Amino acid sequence: MGRMLHGFGLFGCSAVLLVLCLLLLLHEGKYCCGRVQKKQVNESQLIGGSCDLFEGSWVYDDTYPLYDTFSSCPFVEKEFDCQKNGRPDSQYLKLRWKPKACAVPRFNGADLLRRLKGKKILFVGDSLSLNQWQSLTCMLHSAVPKTNYTLTRKGDLSTFSLPEYEVSVMMSRNAFLVDLVKTKTGDSTVLKLDSIENGNAWRGYDMLIFNTWHWWLHRGSKQPWDYIVTGGKILKDMDRLAAFREGLTTWSKWVDSNVDAKNTQVFFQGISPSHYNGTEWNDTDSETCKEQTQPVSGSTYPGGLPPATTVVNQVLTKMSSPVTLLDITLLSQLRKDGHPVCIWFRRNEGNDCSHWCLGGVPDTWNEILYAILATID
Repeated sequence: MGRMLHGFGLFGCSAVLLVLCLLLLLHEGKYCCGRVQKKQVNESQLIGGSCDLFEGSWVYDDTYPLYDTFSSCPFVEKEFDCQKNGRPDSQYLKLRWKPKACAVPRFNGADLLRRLKGKKILFVGDSLSLNQWQSLTCMLHSAVPKTNYTLTRKGDLSTFSLPEYEVSVMMSRNAFLVDLVKTKTGDSTVLKLDSIENGNAWRGYDMLIFNTWHWWLHRGSKQPWDYIVTGGKILKDMDRLAAFREGLTTWSKWVDSNVDAKNTQVFFQGISPSHYNGTEWNDTDSETCKEQTQPVSGSTYPGGLPPATTVVNQVLTKMSSPVTLLDITLLSQLRKDGHPVCIWFRRNEGNDCSHWCLGGVPDTWNEILYAILATID
């Protein structure tokens, strides 16, 4: 508020002009919720950077969801479509993310397609990347439901294309980003923390959206590797958070060395949380996300942030290339109600408290992605 106004400071105003100065200053700041101030007409469209888009709470909004999987997303993965799988409630579809100091603009698929015309977008990561990719394809298709689209899958690469708009949105399944390879004998699988030959397939895209974390803690039959290789050493196991840090650092060096920021935008999805422990949201020890139908109220999560978020922030801070963090952890932690657990699949075993229903939480990740892209004219 101490900024200069027309050549004199606030405290240089005469008594007569003091109120006018204050009103002018307040008016100037009214629509500033970002590092780049953007003049807006409708408060619901406010976007920017000094307003933290990732700090806020969930509010009921009857105009949501952004699409109907029954009518406007015929290709949604069965595992993510909670309504088709018998989820009896629909409140989780009617929630909108509201930042504390501004508002996320409502997703405009036609506008995004205009911005992305002629571009190729690649998601790289695990099934949480698949969750976000699937959400974005549904959101884009529902915006132009009468246009032709193609959806192809070849190996670990899925491609969704809208030829009329010259837009391709691809998904490459890669749980660790660094290399996971078979030994020459084929009897063992090795996770190579300092090798990233995978990256050869990521060149030539206009936008890259990376994710990894979900598989780094898996053990036993769910662990996809037999050995870890790092610094010339072969290990049977190591601290998983330390392994994650090494792998993510290898990825960061690849981006710094191989991505031209003038041609390619890079995003990192951030850490998508799970809800397997009810004590994190002040529930009983045995509670998981099963049968949860309400989000955590307010804007804080009792369990705090997972340690992996600190690693991500530290690694990204050291990078020379610009990488935008989609800091989705907190807003997703508040949505203990957003998962496709077994009761809605009419199974009696297992709970999926890691992935997300569609429509649902990943739609908000993409709304924020759109908000960020919309600030770039």
